[in-house]
Amino acid sequence: MKVLILGSGVVGAATAYYLCREGHEVEVVERHSAAGMETSFGNAGGLCPSFAAPWAAPGMPHKVLKMALKADAPVRFSLWPEFERLRWIRRWLMECNAPRFRINKLRMQRVAHYSLACLKQLMAETPIGFDFHAGGVLQLFQTEAECQYGNIAASALKEFGIPHGVLNGRDALAVEPALRDATAKIAGGLHLPSDASGDSHIFCQALTAWLQRAGVKFRFDTDVRRLLHEGGRVVGAETSGGVLKADATVVALGNQAPALLAPLGIRLPVYPLKGFSITARVINADQAPNMSVMDEHNKVMISRLGNRIRAAGMAELVGHDLSLKAGRKDVLVRVVRSLFPNGIDYENATFWAGLRPMTPDGPPILGISGWDGLFLNSGHGSNGWTQACGTSRVVADLVCGRKPEIDLEGLTIERFRR
Repeated sequence: MKVLILGSGVVGAATAYYLCREGHEVEVVERHSAAGMETSFGNAGGLCPSFAAPWAAPGMPHKVLKMALKADAPVRFSLWPEFERLRWIRRWLMECNAPRFRINKLRMQRVAHYSLACLKQLMAETPIGFDFHAGGVLQLFQTEAECQYGNIAASALKEFGIPHGVLNGRDALAVEPALRDATAKIAGGLHLPSDASGDSHIFCQALTAWLQRAGVKFRFDTDVRRLLHEGGRVVGAETSGGVLKADATVVALGNQAPALLAPLGIRLPVYPLKGFSITARVINADQAPNMSVMDEHNKVMISRLGNRIRAAGMAELVGHDLSLKAGRKDVLVRVVRSLFPNGIDYENATFWAGLRPMTPDGPPILGISGWDGLFLNSGHGSNGWTQACGTSRVVADLVCGRKPEIDLEGLTIERFRR
């Protein structure tokens, strides 16, 4: 079977891997000159199924409005009345209640834990390296209210059967000794030993090189203009490099997917949620974190990627704007320095911004599209790296006509059509 994959971020590359492994003829189209150059390039690096949860949570609207009044607020949104953003926010508000949060979190947990298992299997089957680190994740709390949130989260983790430990401030220092010089208050934490980290950009590039040697064709510097269809079936795509025909087409285009699918009558409720990151070199390993650390107070994730530290966070609903703002870099540096004041080269940290393709309820949109021959692997949000291998394995199974290994209830576009 000839399969066309649109997009070569971490989701597109992983989809290509699973279809190549099945012996299909696979061709990947990417508008950039290399793989993993957009959202996959500078994300937090966390492979955190235990954290997988929707942004739509009880009390979140009030929290967002309260934070938006601060000059260095981690969450911001444009007041420009863009229809798609307002439509997305309306759907998101409908999901911000306890019953919907539980349903959506369960769906995301189902995908995320399956995905980490798929990634580990991929690592056993290929020689690629990407600064993978299985040291777990430490979630830090600075206030008693945050510790109470941690206790609630621990109850949910127990319900889901996820290994975890509830820590006081002293315990947190024992788990991550590099916090001993922190100037920020550490009231407690949650230790999630089964989570991991890795560099998704390096993963994309290494996997792409492996796939090219295995016979997968990559068309870089090529824009997708429109999908081609005949009699209710998608038969390929028109690109800047010409018409490409295929028996099956997989859309893994992140934030570009909604515009491409709209002419086919497919309304994909995915909107870009802008985030920022810094990457800095470790200059003293004993004074830098050995594991990934989630600063719950500032909503910043800090990951150890080999001899580098990556810190990412913040959320802006500002459309497709990728401009870099020095103030956002300053916030990230301040937050990380308050926890790890030494051992990291903050002066030469690089700065990046990316757009997370977010659904209003949290889970991704996988599989059937309503058109024969067209499959979706979209809407992974801030959990794209965590969920990529699992969702790609699911979509590859569907392309091959097989039943996926996990239940697809609540993970397809049908949940938005009802």
